Amino acid sequence: MATGYVGILTVELHFPEAGSLKGKRKFVKSARAQLHERFGASVAEVDHQDLWQRASLTVACAASGHRELQELLDAAVRYLSAQEFELVRVEREVVVPGER
Repeated sequence: MATGYVGILTVELHFPEAGSLKGKRKFVKSARAQLHERFGASVAEVDHQDLWQRASLTVACAASGHRELQELLDAAVRYLSAQEFELVRVEREVVVPGER
């Protein structure tokens, strides 16, 4: 029985233009909203909350097929790469529910 696939991206972002936590929050809030709207992703800021110019986000997406999921994750990375902030690091993991 097919269970679908869950993709997890862990990304580190650098905001060279942010001069305060408020400035950083503007970028993070926008990125979270766009990832959710465009890709149906759930997004959480998981590290560097106290730094002005860095953020680590975990992005999770689900799809029924492996190829569909890979395309979704690729598109999310392309989106993040095209923003006015810098995409410093990307880690990718695919999980199949029920497999260990």
